[in-house]
Amino acid sequence: MNQKERMLAGLPYKAWLDGLSEEREAAQLKVYEYNHLRPDEHERRNTLIRSILGKTGKEVHVQAPFHCDYGSNIEVGEQFYANFNCTILDVGKVTIGNYVLFAPNVSLYTAGHPIHHIPRNAGYEYGIAITIGDNVWIGGNVVITPGVTIGSNVVIGAASVVTKDIPDNVIAVGNPCRVLRAITEDDRPYFYKDQVFDITADDL
Repeated sequence: MNQKERMLAGLPYKAWLDGLSEEREAAQLKVYEYNHLRPDEHERRNTLIRSILGKTGKEVHVQAPFHCDYGSNIEVGEQFYANFNCTILDVGKVTIGNYVLFAPNVSLYTAGHPIHHIPRNAGYEYGIAITIGDNVWIGGNVVITPGVTIGSNVVIGAASVVTKDIPDNVIAVGNPCRVLRAITEDDRPYFYKDQVFDITADDL
């Protein structure tokens, strides 16, 4: 295996070998352009984010600034929205489902380094995949660490650090992030805490 193959397989690898530095630079040039577009350059913004990410749905919205390593290792589903200052270290695969919302300053880190200083100083690192299901809302300043899977219909509270898998249909908060409670049909009438929707619509 070359170093890219090792990286994608979740094995220790060296990030400056076998063309990886060049791939990162090419991606970061696109990211630089994306982050410096005018807000009204909608067509160029849409085209460029699709060229950065490995796979997208029909609708994808990523507010600048956005940062990633390669971009090609990120797959997002339909109606993905990332607010300002999203950072995705995608040396490992990142798979994001449909109707996922990121608040500002959300960070996904597939990348890591050995605990012991000798292999770390030798330049070894690794990437372990992150997976996020459908209908997920990630709060502001959340960090998701390597190897985490977040289920569908989940809310992650602001400033949480997600170090372990989170099941479907729950609110999870904290550092380290833990399940607070289940999300049920009883939550449906409320838009904020005990505030009830003042409208009636089929999608409520």
